[in-house]
Amino acid sequence: MITPQAKKSMDTIFMKSVRQNLGRLTEDTVTVLSVADTAAKFQEKKIIIFTISSFIFRLLTIFHFNETSALRRYFLEGNGDRELEDVLYEKGNLCCGAMNRELLKNFGHLGMSTPYLLGRECLEFIGDLKPGHLARFEIRLPDDAVMRASICCCENAPIDFKFDEAHEEETGELEFF
Repeated sequence: MITPQAKKSMDTIFMKSVRQNLGRLTEDTVTVLSVADTAAKFQEKKIIIFTISSFIFRLLTIFHFNETSALRRYFLEGNGDRELEDVLYEKGNLCCGAMNRELLKNFGHLGMSTPYLLGRECLEFIGDLKPGHLARFEIRLPDDAVMRASICCCENAPIDFKFDEAHEEETGELEFF
């Protein structure tokens, strides 16, 4: 069982990590909106999946996308011969790394998988995992670029924790003695 507090914490950690890491430039505004369970299924043709695992849960972070001109323009402008998928692997790794760091404050022994690209047909089987928490999001990027995402948590034991967004760790500062 995953408590409502833990579900909200997972959603908040995901949204924070996307806002801070998915943008091309640090000053870019990235908006993350929760999508109701009753909304239509996502129709994007490709998905990239990242997994964070511990002894008591497996958290899948799924980015849904089509190679639209807006998405290609936003992520590939000035990146030469790169592929959109490669950029999304990197950006997704940054997002999941940030999630992993936040989750480490409450859970030890976390591991992250290598990202993998799948077709959307695979999402038909997500229910077979029997997730204790499934949440969907729309991600709005500058230049009218839009992606969607899902998080899916499968637990092996009860999960309860609270993410304290107000408590931020200072990083990158030098201290002189």
